[in-house]
Amino acid sequence: MEIKKVGDNLLKNDNFIFTFLRSAVSSQTSGWVDFAVSFVFFQWIGFSPFLASALGAVAGGIVNCIINYRFTFHADGVDWRAVVVKYVMVWVGSLLLNSFGTEILYGVIKDWDWLETLGFKKAGYFSVARLFVALIVSWAWNFMLQRYFVYRVTRFDPYAIRFINRIMPRLEKKISIKEEQR
Repeated sequence: MEIKKVGDNLLKNDNFIFTFLRSAVSSQTSGWVDFAVSFVFFQWIGFSPFLASALGAVAGGIVNCIINYRFTFHADGVDWRAVVVKYVMVWVGSLLLNSFGTEILYGVIKDWDWLETLGFKKAGYFSVARLFVALIVSWAWNFMLQRYFVYRVTRFDPYAIRFINRIMPRLEKKISIKEEQR
């Protein structure tokens, strides 16, 4: 019976720890989608590394957003249009923080020869900077903003919904018709 309770908590409990664990599963899943799509577009289709990576990142981001909406944050009461706008805002911020953060940290540590006494090689300094920044951004930026902003109803939501309706007016009409039919 105890295992069933843990399983139910992992799937349904919205406290910080269980939500964080579900977030890790979502992140891992979307990371594999990102990698697979990037590989397919680079290796099999022949796209450039930049374009293949960008397409992988977009595919992984879409998968992550969908999994987080239903599974991780149980955001059924939040309009999906608001989620899309808020998710993209956080995703772009994450991209910038990861890119600039890695650049800055690498610039700081690239001449720290004492790191070699700890077993690091100069060629690994970039990986250390990238991993450290990615973990900080993932926890302090992505998870926190997704938990408290993206997948929650906020005062920003009406503006986000209006934005989506303006750029996709046909979508607004379809949604209005479906709402009237209910």
